[in-house]
Amino acid sequence: MSSIIITGSEGLIGSEVSRFLSQNNTVIKLDLALGHDLRDESFVNPFFKENPADYLVNLFALNDHGDLPKTSLFDVPLESVQKYLDVNILALFSVCRAFARQKGAKGIVNFSSTYGMVSPRPELYDDGEKHIGYSISKGAVIQLSRHLAVHLSPDVRVNCVAPGGVYVDTIPKSLKKKYENEVPMKRMMDVGELNGLIGFLCSDQSSYMTGSVIANDGGWTAI
Repeated sequence: MSSIIITGSEGLIGSEVSRFLSQNNTVIKLDLALGHDLRDESFVNPFFKENPADYLVNLFALNDHGDLPKTSLFDVPLESVQKYLDVNILALFSVCRAFARQKGAKGIVNFSSTYGMVSPRPELYDDGEKHIGYSISKGAVIQLSRHLAVHLSPDVRVNCVAPGGVYVDTIPKSLKKKYENEVPMKRMMDVGELNGLIGFLCSDQSSYMTGSVIANDGGWTAI
C-alpha cells in the first residue's frame, strides 16, 4: 500500500482516480473546491511538509471546458493567457518542488493533454477556438516533467500523461460527433480508462520509467 497525494481530486478525472486508487492505497486529496489554493506557496509548502507521501498525481489545471473564446487568437487578451500559465505551470512547479523535498518521495505523475503535443484542430470548434493559453501551458507541462525527471533522478521519478478527450454529458453533441469521426478509435475516452495507467505509474511496476510522456488518446496524436 502506498500513500498518494492527488491534486484536483474533485474534478472529473480526479474524483475517478481518487476512488480507484483509494481501494488499495491511502489517498490524500487536494482541490480548490476543498479550500486548497495551490497557487499560494504559503499553503503549499507547509502542507507538503506536514503530509509526506510516496506519490503525487497532479490533476489540477485551468481549462476552458468548452467555454471557448469567440474571437481569434489575435484578439485574445494576454491577461487571460497569463492565468493559464499561473495555474498550469507556475503552481504545478511549486507543488512538484514542495513534494520532491520530502524524504521518501518516489514518483510524480503530471497531466498534459493531446493539445500539449499537437495543435487543436480548428474545424472541431464552430464558433470559437480552444484557448491558446491552455495549449501553451500543457505543452510546457511536458517539458517541466522532463526537466524534473532529469534533475530529481534517481530519487524521484517523474512521468507525464497526455490524455485525449474524455466524454462528459455536457459536451456539445456536434463537438462529440466531430471528435469521434476524427479519432482512430471512433469514440471519446471513458473517464475510468486512465485508472490502470495511473495505478501503474504509482507503483514499483514502473520503477525504471522516468521522463516518459504517455499519450492515452485513442490514436489522436498518431495521425
